[in-house]
Amino acid sequence: MSEKRIEELRRQIQYYRDAYYQENQSLISDYDYDLLERELKSLELAHGVAEGSPTVLVGGKASEVFAPVKHLTPMMSLDNAFSEEEFLAWSQRAGGGPFLCEPKIDGLALSITYENGVLVKAATRGDGETGEDVTQNVLTIQGVPHRLSGSNHPAVIEIRGEVYFPLKAFEKLNADLVAAGKPPFANPRNSASGSLRQKDPAVTASRPLRMLVHGFGSFEGLNTQSEVYQLLESWGLPTTKQFAVAQDATSAYKFITQLSQKRHDLEHEIDGVVVKVDELSRQRELGATSRAPRWAIAYKYPPEQVNTKLLDIKVSIGRTGRATPFAVLAPVKVAGSEVEFATLHNQDQVRAKGILIGDTVVLRKAGDVIPEILGPVVALRNGSEREFVMPTHCPECSFELAPAQEGDVDLRCPNAESCPAQLRERIAYIGSRAALDIEALGYVSATALTQPLEPSQPPVQSEADLFDLTLEKLLPIRAYVLDPDTGLPKHDADGNPKIVDFFRKKDGSPAEVALKLLANLEEAKTRELWKILTSLSIRHVGPVAARALCNEFGSIEKILQASEDELSQVDGVGPTLASSIKDWYQESWHQRIIERWKASGVQLEIPDFAGPVLTDGIFSGMTIVVTGSMQSMTREDAEAKIIAQGGKASSSVSKKTSFVVAGPGAGSKLAKAEELGIEVIDEATFIARLAS
Repeated sequence: MSEKRIEELRRQIQYYRDAYYQENQSLISDYDYDLLERELKSLELAHGVAEGSPTVLVGGKASEVFAPVKHLTPMMSLDNAFSEEEFLAWSQRAGGGPFLCEPKIDGLALSITYENGVLVKAATRGDGETGEDVTQNVLTIQGVPHRLSGSNHPAVIEIRGEVYFPLKAFEKLNADLVAAGKPPFANPRNSASGSLRQKDPAVTASRPLRMLVHGFGSFEGLNTQSEVYQLLESWGLPTTKQFAVAQDATSAYKFITQLSQKRHDLEHEIDGVVVKVDELSRQRELGATSRAPRWAIAYKYPPEQVNTKLLDIKVSIGRTGRATPFAVLAPVKVAGSEVEFATLHNQDQVRAKGILIGDTVVLRKAGDVIPEILGPVVALRNGSEREFVMPTHCPECSFELAPAQEGDVDLRCPNAESCPAQLRERIAYIGSRAALDIEALGYVSATALTQPLEPSQPPVQSEADLFDLTLEKLLPIRAYVLDPDTGLPKHDADGNPKIVDFFRKKDGSPAEVALKLLANLEEAKTRELWKILTSLSIRHVGPVAARALCNEFGSIEKILQASEDELSQVDGVGPTLASSIKDWYQESWHQRIIERWKASGVQLEIPDFAGPVLTDGIFSGMTIVVTGSMQSMTREDAEAKIIAQGGKASSSVSKKTSFVVAGPGAGSKLAKAEELGIEVIDEATFIARLAS
């Protein structure tokens, strides 16, 4: 049985390798591929390694499209570590530090030969011994010098590195390919390989490929790997700025964990960290196996990209009526959680990604970021796939979908008053921390209140009803339990929709959630005025603008009765937001919300308001941007604290920005701040400043 499994694994691995190296197709995720290799290695330890096994070979065969190139020094693979324990075990075998640590770029391995400082040959890794001649294509890559800078160049030297495709450029390339009727690439690595391995160098030249180099094939006269980097840079070769020398394994592992937190700030994909013994003499002593050096290891991060099946594309309706396509996926574990759904934003993005219902797709989930489909694995299509057609009518109320205004990409359901989906989402938003922070008014409660099963009638048919709820209205309610990401019913183990008596116990007495909801609603009546304004779901009016408006006018009534010009004069509001407020209040059913809330005792003005509130505090006169995810608070909480301390919470970075609070997942705003030389602090520092 074991021998049969070994042969099966060898065939599978070779099949996936051929697709990866010859066809630029990832038919399986890197993580799943690594698991197959690990299983094969484990079985071969007990049963022996056959000549020609994938575990002793490097890469794939060179393509016949390009001329073969024999490497002066073999290009080897790296062994992997997937845990701290495995990494520490390797460091002990390697004899300890110092170690050079660098990002493991998810690109295409390349060797460039220079003779007396002049580029004469460039080749892919191939099988490690022989690669493909891609010299003319590499000459088109920006940043790769045709002639080395400096002096004292050896007669012949092989430079090793990775060719990659910048992430932003990858998205544009795929959109252009789909628009031209061509299949998109599944991920940036495939796009880099496919772009470099073109028969026509002009095609390669049209793609914004980049390269980072990390070593030599062979070279004498240096003592450490870190000196190698200095020499490469002095020769004008592109090197990463993200490397560091760690004195011991503990420090190296700290580098690994720290880089994982900012990996999404890099312009290229990485899937881990390469750790090398820094001393070149020790590298030579440790030597190599048939396929990998003993002096280096690739620490692989948990997978953030996996392959899974796209079962369907459905459309959800948000609280402002926006119709958003979302992917229904075969459940798959990625970035530490199981994923069944992924947003697709709008119909144009579905088209740009080139995905079909039934495709195997590449799914990416970066930490707390919403799961995203990168693209399809075109090679796995069998003809049964079908295109997504954006519905013309709302899936919940059947109103015709349309752009809010000419030129808008998004379609919206115009039935704001009666659309069940919009009402459900607005009521759930009222209970969220961004609005009134009503603990017992979560998504399930909002669903039960607005869409109960017959014979119950919805006690909340508009926001106007919310603060008039009583036990008598709550107790009869039975409702489906809906998934907050999709609005679809959840199912039990037998596949039946989950139905609950949400507000009463089996004996008919009030459930704790019913009592808690009524108490929470009573408390919410006296929330800060800006929170009450935010909870009305007026388009464009978020917590920051709401606070500025309330501090200026002092009451909801005065805000709604102010002219557009008066509203526009408030710092951070502007004409678009002012127009949105006036449009909202023209609807009679919106006016009824205000009237009913006031009659129910909701406090719609700042007590003892004597004029515009000028907040003083530690951030007075400062403009602060919060980006990325926070651990101890939401971004909205952080912005509220900034405003409470006299600062301005901005959504964009400019020269006027005082500092940026950046959490994990911070992207373009962090890059902009670094480009402008603006101070960047983490959440812990921000909290410390609040307490000072």
